[in-house]
Parts: sequence; structure tokens; C-alpha cells
Amino acid sequence: MLTYLSIILAFFHCCYNELIYVVEEENTANPYIGDIAEDSGLWDSLKHHERHLLTFIQLQQNGRHLFNITKPGKMFTVHPLDAETLCILEKQCIHTINVAAHKGKQFIKILKIKIIIEDINDHWPRFPVDHIILQFSEMDGQGRRRSIPDATDKDVGSQNRLITYKLKKKRNYPFTLQDFKRADGTSHLDIVLEGKLDREIKAVYNFEVIAEDGGNPPKQTILNVEINILDVNDNSPVFSQRIYRINVNDTHPKHKAIVTLSAYDFDIGNNGEISYYFSPITSETLTKYFTLNRKNGEILLSTNLNLGKLDTSKIFIEARDGGSPSLSSTAVVLVNVVSEANNAPRIDVKFVSKSSRNKTVISEGVETGSFIAYVKVSDNDVGRNGEVSCRLQHDNLQLKSLSKNKYKVVIKKPVDREKQKQIEFTIVCEDEGSPSLKTKGHFSIQVMDVND
Repeated sequence: MLTYLSIILAFFHCCYNELIYVVEEENTANPYIGDIAEDSGLWDSLKHHERHLLTFIQLQQNGRHLFNITKPGKMFTVHPLDAETLCILEKQCIHTINVAAHKGKQFIKILKIKIIIEDINDHWPRFPVDHIILQFSEMDGQGRRRSIPDATDKDVGSQNRLITYKLKKKRNYPFTLQDFKRADGTSHLDIVLEGKLDREIKAVYNFEVIAEDGGNPPKQTILNVEINILDVNDNSPVFSQRIYRINVNDTHPKHKAIVTLSAYDFDIGNNGEISYYFSPITSETLTKYFTLNRKNGEILLSTNLNLGKLDTSKIFIEARDGGSPSLSSTAVVLVNVVSEANNAPRIDVKFVSKSSRNKTVISEGVETGSFIAYVKVSDNDVGRNGEVSCRLQHDNLQLKSLSKNKYKVVIKKPVDREKQKQIEFTIVCEDEGSPSLKTKGHFSIQVMDVND
């Protein structure tokens, strides 16, 4: 496996460093990625006789099924990585894991590991059809154009999915190909008339449009174009504006439209009848929150807004006419969700030891100061409503701050199973809003016996 390493030089906090590994997709499972101990600099920072004490533990979180980290810090993949499955239409396919570093039983720091999965050019560009029939009138003048569908490429790498087009035709054919980029980055393709047509001399033209991706080597696909010289639908719908910027309260009622899009078409009859659709480039997650009225262009809410997930959303809408073939144009709706409520903080705890729900285990021999859990608190509010502080009161445990809204739970004093088989504790996080809201997380630790 081809693997590159970049080490982030910025030091975010005393307990956070960041490493970046770059790997290629589609390799077999279990290939070696890197040595965290050496790449983080921790190996070199320890004295020679201390290095055997350096160990690493991957914290419980999403991504555990993709990567395996050995105790000495060697990192491997668990399954072959497929960028197209893991990262749909993202500029960079990145997965992040958190790893706790220890020297013996002493916690050192948490490393944030980013794995960039590089896309390989394993997909061909594809047109939605292999053959398309267009119609021009013999009365059409120079510059008259007809739209054809663009190709798509399932690769996620920006270069591998970058598609260019060229026209393959006889020299005397009076047509050229023009490529216009839409707001969503896809292409709008037009076959443009560059000369005069005479149906009595030639009634049908056949040529090819070739789509080629930017991979190395590149991959190609062909769209066969047939042009019949007749009167046809020759105008695409046009939106009244290309970009709509909307502010929506998170309490906005479902039955009330957040915006109404408007497009017009100079054609008449079916060719001028417009319907509205979510563009294929729009995230499936967004289509679960919003409903589009295909007839009048109204966008409504289909469920309650989640400020944490939808603080700013980009929705691509297509206006299609009723012609054959149908012509379309795209507009962008930028939705900014504004909170009117004071939300309570949310607590997320990840234990070092194996855990189930809010329960974990430790040995009664665990030493004072040992790191047992990572705590992250979040609050979607802004201003003082989003300022949060946390506390933990227990004889055996202590909550220590790592950075803003990030903490660690450590052993404050030794644990004796003969006196205490179960440790119950509560973490309380409270914001500074008015009124102040708090959240309590209740957790349980089973103390395992040692032969003492």
C-alpha cells in the first residue's frame, strides 16, 4: 500500500497532537499504515530504557471497524478501503480516530489521527443514456443550441471525477459542443449550430460526444448523438435568481414554505411547462428535512430542524421543462438555521476500557492518576447560552480539563474491591444561559478483583 505521512506542526493543546496519514483505496485488508509512536515523536521524547513502556489505545468511536492499532502503536487497516463508499462527493475522504498514549500506566496525551483515503481512478464516466436524438429546425440560425445530458463519474477524487468533453464528427458537420459549469459543479452541455441547415439536402446527422475523466491514465465513455432536422424545444428554464439565501428559525412550522423558487421558459405548451426537482448532487440527508413542491417550487419542512446538523445547508434545485428531451437549469438555496431556544448541553463519554452503554470496568490495582475516560461536551447555542462548565464529585474519581469542552476522568485515590465493588458517579454539565440549563450523565464502573 502506498502510504504518505504528514505531521501537523501546530500544537493545539498540551494533550492533543495531530497526525495525518494518506493511503490509497482498494488495497487488501491489514496493510501497514504507519508507526504512531515514531511519527508522533513520542518514541524519541522518551529515554531509551523507558521506550518499552510506551503503549497506545484507540478510544471507542466511529471508525473502529476501519483501522486497528496495536499496543506498541503500529496502525493497520481492517478492511479494504473504498473511497466511493466511505466519502460520497467530498473533496477529501478523511476519517478521524482518537488514540490515548500511555507510559506504563501513566496517561501522556491524546493523539488525533486523520487518515486521508486517496481515490484511485477505478470508475469510468457514464452518460445516463448511450444514444440521444436531438431535433433542429432547418429554419434555425447560427448559435441555436440543444442540451444533451452530461456524464457522471463515481470516483470521489477531484481529479479522477473531473470530466472533459470533446466532439468527434465529420469536418463539414455544422455543429460544435459547448460546456457550461452549473452552480453544483456539474456540466451543462449544448450542441450548438454553427452553420445553415437544409433538410432537403441532409435530414439526419450522427456523431459522438466523448467524456474523459482526469485520471492517469484517463477513462472514456461515448454518447452517440443523432440530430433530426425538425422543429423542437429549444429553450431551457431560467430561474429568477441563481442563488437564494434564506434564514429559517428552528421553530419554523412545517406547513409554511421557507422559500418559493421561480423559473420561466420562453417555450409554449409542454416545452414551456416547468417542474421542480432536487438535483442529484443534493445530499440525501437534506431531502429528509425538506419537501419540494414540484409544481410551484415551494420548499417546506418535512421534519423539525436540527441546529447541530443543519446550521447551514446547501440545496440544489433543478427546473425541468416538459420537452423531449427535457431541458433544465439549476439554482442553489442556502439555508441558514437560526436557533430561538436555549438548549441543554450534551455529554459524550468514551471509556478507555471496554464499555457497554454507560458502564465499564477497571481493576482494583489501577494507580492514582490513571486515565479512564475521555469526556466531550457540546451545546448548539451561541453566546453565554453555549458556554458550558462540567463537574464530577466522587472520592475516587476526578474530572480534569483538557481544553474547552473537553475533559478526562482520572483515578483520584486507590480503589479497593473488598470495600467497593461498584463505583457510581455523575458528571454534571451546565451552561451559562438565562435560565441556566444542565445535563447529568450517570455512569457505572465495575471494580475487578486482583489477588491481593
